[in-house]
Amino acid sequence: MKRKLVFATNNKHKLEEITAIVGDKIEILSLNDIACHDDIPETADTFEGNALQKARYVKEKYEYDCFADDTGLLVEALHGEPGVYSARYAGEPANSERNIDKLLFNLGDNTNRKASFVTCIALILGGKEHLFYGEIAGRIIEERRGTSGFGYDSVFVPEGYEETFAQMGEEEKNKISHRAKAVKKLSEFLNTL
Repeated sequence: MKRKLVFATNNKHKLEEITAIVGDKIEILSLNDIACHDDIPETADTFEGNALQKARYVKEKYEYDCFADDTGLLVEALHGEPGVYSARYAGEPANSERNIDKLLFNLGDNTNRKASFVTCIALILGGKEHLFYGEIAGRIIEERRGTSGFGYDSVFVPEGYEETFAQMGEEEKNKISHRAKAVKKLSEFLNTL
């Protein structure tokens, strides 16, 4: 029988990305699939803290084994901003275009464009907590390029590439992304059970 795990998100892009990486070994349920329409708090000041907070919430309230992620963009010249506030960098309501506008404005003509995407996945399985990490280095370009992806994908060029995540397409991005690295570690762990 296929293992079922709740992924504590309703973000369609994240669900598609993770399902593509994990494949059909595990049935991944969204929050919507378990009738969770709560606004799960993310009040920690670290990626680990936020991921654990979301996974614990689902486990305690809905009693499902669960995993949750927290992902953010760290920009060296901005001392790690937007960090854990990446999704709401420009304030509420969360809006990727406004977040990118604020990021590019804050970077201005700074020549240090180094950045990295970081993902932490917290898994609660059988009452035990596990953490998995993924990171990819790159740089922020001066203007948007590409139309696929979401978040900061149109201004982030991974190290060793000339295209942004938004120009790559999902299949290529899923081979190298920060989330892909963390999900692969999660998937490898689940395959050992």
